[in-house]
Amino acid sequence: MITATSATETSNPAKRKYPKKHNHYGFRDFFHFDPDRGTIVDWNDSHNLLTTEDFIIGLVEGLEEEVGDASAVTMYTIGCEWGQKDAFFFEKWFEKEFDRGMRQTNLLFLLETWWWPFTSQGWGRWEVDMGDRKQGFMFINIFDSAVARTLGDVGKPVCHLYAGLFAGFFTELVRKQLSCIEIQCYSMGETYCKFLVGGQDRIDAAAFWLNEGATAKDIEKRLRSGELRR
Repeated sequence: MITATSATETSNPAKRKYPKKHNHYGFRDFFHFDPDRGTIVDWNDSHNLLTTEDFIIGLVEGLEEEVGDASAVTMYTIGCEWGQKDAFFFEKWFEKEFDRGMRQTNLLFLLETWWWPFTSQGWGRWEVDMGDRKQGFMFINIFDSAVARTLGDVGKPVCHLYAGLFAGFFTELVRKQLSCIEIQCYSMGETYCKFLVGGQDRIDAAAFWLNEGATAKDIEKRLRSGELRR
């Protein structure tokens, strides 16, 4: 399921009836299907599109056919723009719903509130590891990635859209340029996907280690010990 933001007045009947309801992630509450208009609007007034796995396969394989190895960069760039725009959209609906600014809110609560709609829309569950935040990087685990689940075991990372999304969103959140790389993927035979978010120096180091055959655990250990590629 893919979403695009809308600034119109809410057309979700459940939200009109209970505008301050926070536990609204049940399917019938979060989504409003309007067959007359042919629209699907969620609680935050985003217009949604239902897509099949064939759409994801067609998107990925189509890009690979058109631009070859640059398809990964293309998907990452799309994700970055999406994440940046969604950060502004999220700030508006978060402050409206909770009557407080994002930066006056507990960070973990803020992040869980941001990702819950993505879970409802089919993008998968997540875990955020903030233990290394003071060192300038963090890890994100995604369970049941829509892209990786669809493509299956192809022996390489495929969730470039997610990586871009995280880079774009967190760049706007912390107001500092950040990048992201997937260091473990369900499509590599792993049980879940793992992403590293941080400055470009750490992302470059992780990319180098990955190409040298390092595992996600190896990369975590090297980063936490302060090692960077010489």
